[in-house]
Amino acid sequence: MQKLIITAALTGAEVTREQQPNLPITPQEIGEAAYEAYKAGVSIVHIHARDKDGKPTQDFNTYKAIKEEVEKRCPVIFQPSTGGAVWHSPEERLQPVELKPEMATLSAGTCNFGADVFMNSQDYMEKFALRMKELGVKPEIEVFERGMINNAIRLAKKGLVKTPMHFDFVMGVPGAIPGELRDLLYLVESIPAGSTWTVAGIGRYELPLATASIMLGGHVRVGFEDNIYYKKGEIAKSNAQLVERIARLAKELGREVATPDEAREILGLK
Repeated sequence: MQKLIITAALTGAEVTREQQPNLPITPQEIGEAAYEAYKAGVSIVHIHARDKDGKPTQDFNTYKAIKEEVEKRCPVIFQPSTGGAVWHSPEERLQPVELKPEMATLSAGTCNFGADVFMNSQDYMEKFALRMKELGVKPEIEVFERGMINNAIRLAKKGLVKTPMHFDFVMGVPGAIPGELRDLLYLVESIPAGSTWTVAGIGRYELPLATASIMLGGHVRVGFEDNIYYKKGEIAKSNAQLVERIARLAKELGREVATPDEAREILGLK
């Protein structure tokens, strides 16, 4: 079984300081959170940027500042979001790809997202995939529903995404696929052979899905974007605290945790 790649989704676009007082917002805070997560076992940091007022932004220069703060502290894989917030235009969402990061997310379809709609038309997906290909950025295919796997396969058949693909199953978002174990198995069994995958369980789904993924040979994403609690009723102290638990679980279950360079080899980044 491959070593375990742990991703930390440090900030997200939805969580506020009122909900999670330890949320990193500024580029320096995000850089420090990335370093603490790296020490705990992370090899990828998934990044959403915030402006000076703490609101979600896809501004190129803000992502550039975050990338610099992360890279001067640790060798993790910097993975910006192209999902942004649901109200961002496709042009805004695509801006951080121009930094030529090793990876960036590529959402593979439209779904409900709580009270909103997360829009990803075929035209958007092809535009995002083409630009990532042109810049040498490996997409992490974000899957919120089963049909999105088929959308990704179509992108690959058109030559817009290289194979083997890497999928991120985002599970438990209100309005999209639930986060039950049977749902995870359904998604895992539906991706093309040779693909790699990680799972991001939202809220209470984070820990059980992460544990299942460790045993099934997948990879794991945790962090404040997905879950602000350590356990029911107890706010997590940091992103690193959530990472430490996954690293500890992996050790107990006999699976080694990948370093950033080992993650690059697993994902075909080097």
